[in-house]
Amino acid sequence: MTQVETEYLQSVIPFTKPWLGGQESNYVAAAIASTQLAGNNRFTSECHSWFKTHLATPHALLTTSGTHALELAALLVGIQEGDEVILSSFTFSSTATAFALRGARLIFVDIRPDTLNLDENQVAEAVTAQTRAILPMHYAGVGCEMDAIMDVARSRSIVVIEDAAHGIMAKYRGRFLGTIAPLGCFSFHDTKNLTCGEGGALITWDDRFNARAEIMREKGTDRAQFFRGQVDKYSWVDLGSSYSPSELNAAFLLGQLGCAEQITTLRLTAWHNYYAQLQALAARERLELPFVPEHCQQNAHCFYIKVKDLETRTRLLVYLRARKIMASFHYVPLHSSVAGQKFGRLHGEDKWTTRESERLLRLPLFTGIGTDEVERVCAAVRGFFAV
Repeated sequence: MTQVETEYLQSVIPFTKPWLGGQESNYVAAAIASTQLAGNNRFTSECHSWFKTHLATPHALLTTSGTHALELAALLVGIQEGDEVILSSFTFSSTATAFALRGARLIFVDIRPDTLNLDENQVAEAVTAQTRAILPMHYAGVGCEMDAIMDVARSRSIVVIEDAAHGIMAKYRGRFLGTIAPLGCFSFHDTKNLTCGEGGALITWDDRFNARAEIMREKGTDRAQFFRGQVDKYSWVDLGSSYSPSELNAAFLLGQLGCAEQITTLRLTAWHNYYAQLQALAARERLELPFVPEHCQQNAHCFYIKVKDLETRTRLLVYLRARKIMASFHYVPLHSSVAGQKFGRLHGEDKWTTRESERLLRLPLFTGIGTDEVERVCAAVRGFFAV
């Protein structure tokens, strides 16, 4: 790399980048030294213990990704051809594809314009005799209205599966996201608050779900019971796949989990800095800032603004990138995608999903982003609207 290229990269504010708390390298080295690199050894066990202790949940299982946690949940609840699942159209494809793989019909509903989450008022209207599951995704680490969603599910005997990919360390009415419904799924992808590059976790408080999930994540075998001495040999007993991550991933993740509070605090500091610096523009109605209900405790997964329309967002993205600021956006609505139209349908009206998705722009936010970097981003945003 030339000096010019190096200087350029050093001057760029990336959209996201991983942060190391200090123990990740030591734990990975210890995993290598142990010569036990397959999953379900020391570091996997310690990660499981962390989840149970810190999230106050009786059961936790690491998976190879958040997507695989969702696939495992779909297997556990027995999703099959002809079943319907209700979800927001404003989410990542993993929320949908994990259930489409089992033959489910995806029923997309509109979002709330304030939190950008699944509109809980439309969930009951979307329920049919074929509805098997509801999939709330907590966008930006702000909780969906879980009380209302759980009420609908209980009254119709429907399973709720939380997609808490954005939600680690965030809460809804004092309860951690991912632990409210019978099943919760986390992601530890490189872009998430806590990461191991690729990884996930399945959380449940149901003993039966956990017992079967343990088998399914071990290729459908009762291998875990064998190692605990509960059976004298293990064999193939159920459906499953290779959902268990290696000890290297678990070791890295354990280093991140040990800094979970620090990471969350650092991110929240940057989030509130953005909010304070951009309030004047919001007061002049040049943009809108994120909304967090009082009963939700968010985790600063991302900081977004909403501008007038798609054309304004496109120009702002170009403007920021010309100033070496890497911004991005979320999501192209699933109901309008090729796969979304093939595997699902929109229930009701698309009043907000497309409109809000075209207005939203995510600013750089990562653990350890400097105050000067946040100020530089905000100055650029202000400069754009001053033109």
